[in-house]
Amino acid sequence: MTDSNVYNALRASPLAKELDDGQCRTLAALMSLRSLADGEVLVREGATDSHLYLLVAGSAAVTRGAGTPEAMTLFSLSPGEAIGEMSFLDGNVHYASVVAQGPGRVLVLDRAQLESLLDSQPHIVYRIMRAIVRRVHQAQHRLSAQAVELQNYIYKQHGRY
Repeated sequence: MTDSNVYNALRASPLAKELDDGQCRTLAALMSLRSLADGEVLVREGATDSHLYLLVAGSAAVTRGAGTPEAMTLFSLSPGEAIGEMSFLDGNVHYASVVAQGPGRVLVLDRAQLESLLDSQPHIVYRIMRAIVRRVHQAQHRLSAQAVELQNYIYKQHGRY
């Protein structure tokens, strides 16, 4: 893909919300745009990965036990959502797989590429970290809301579910 495609995809994403055009171009130069095929596993449960992915087009499913009879989709991701942000930051294994649901595209950023900006462009690194933290807060909010809904359901069913 061309540099302008990467820049345009990044510019339209929540990841670049706080970046000015020059900072966005600097970061885009470190990223790549990757196409996904239907059913392609982008992130594998139990594996480590030093990449942050940003879904640009298509959708993906966060799935436990992908490829097994016990596979369970936890939730779906839509364009603009980050993938693998926690493993990107802490290097731990992924708790679930991410599988493309139809053809799609993702922006890819390697941790080492972002870290290469620490000395020369610390504001870019800081703003990307803020965007990742915002994403984690959104996920935590969604989980909290789901926990409340589940508690209400169990309560209304008098513990029978």
